[in-house]
Amino acid sequence: MTPDLLHHGGRLAEAARVFGGEPADWLDLSTGLNPLPWQSAEAGRIDWHALPDPDALRELEHAAAGHFGAVPEHVCAVPGSEVALRLLALLLALPGRALTPAYRTHAEAFASSTPIGFGETLDHPAAIVLANPNNPDGILRPASAILSWRDAVAGAGGWLIVDEAFADCHPQASVAAHVGPAERLIVLRSFGKFFGLAGLRLGFVIAPPAVTAALRGLLGSWPVHAAALDLGRAAYADAGWIARTRADLPLRAEAMDRVLTRHGLAPQGACPLFRYLADCDAAGLFARLAHARILTRPFAERPRTLRLGIPADPAALARLDIALDKALADG
Repeated sequence: MTPDLLHHGGRLAEAARVFGGEPADWLDLSTGLNPLPWQSAEAGRIDWHALPDPDALRELEHAAAGHFGAVPEHVCAVPGSEVALRLLALLLALPGRALTPAYRTHAEAFASSTPIGFGETLDHPAAIVLANPNNPDGILRPASAILSWRDAVAGAGGWLIVDEAFADCHPQASVAAHVGPAERLIVLRSFGKFFGLAGLRLGFVIAPPAVTAALRGLLGSWPVHAAALDLGRAAYADAGWIARTRADLPLRAEAMDRVLTRHGLAPQGACPLFRYLADCDAAGLFARLAHARILTRPFAERPRTLRLGIPADPAALARLDIALDKALADG
């Protein structure tokens, strides 16, 4: 297994180089992306000649705010939430504290970052970053618990940054509506996970106006490209697709749970876009599934854990089922 396969999901070309086959032969379960992405005819009508329109940017941010339950004036579109977190680290100029396990970027974004446990108190001002639902273990915390910690962090002069990349599946747990001018709370949202269009590199920062103003100053006049503006607006306005997807994803996750459980595995996590396996022969299972051209997500810092995205359809799930039969028999 190469370092690239331990660093991020979606490295099909690298997996094919190491284990064989062509990228198109592989079933990619290494990401937490919706495998059935939102689609629209708008993709063929984007004006690539004109510069991104400022009015379209405002319309996108208003549409996104409605989806998040946030105040539009607090919403700033960004070219991906990872970029936004790195810029926020510069703006806040505080040491970072990252929940573990978590996204690698939560610690990497800050020049100085140390782990922290959920609810732990601060003895000096810091920027705490956590995901809800968490990645990779899928733990979902209620909004009330997040807000209680925000109050404690603010009392110590710090900021709480909540990465809600997977919160589209759990709107009741979002704290986006609680962002305000006097609150030391920032929320990150991702477009690519729920809508399955990670290649757009579209995200949002929901923050007090002073923070969004400073962020806009760093991003400049055209923070996201024309396709992100057009497709983002249309997707957030598609209430029917959003409702159907919120209903369908848990059903697909439950079907995968049944397959994993039947093979003696113990899937964890509340997010219906992925499942987490702890205390398993992760390296062996990863390699045996890779030989079957199925890519999963291992973690260098947690060698006995593995994350699997949810297959798109019954055929893909059946392919995983067959591969697990052989992988676990060989193991």
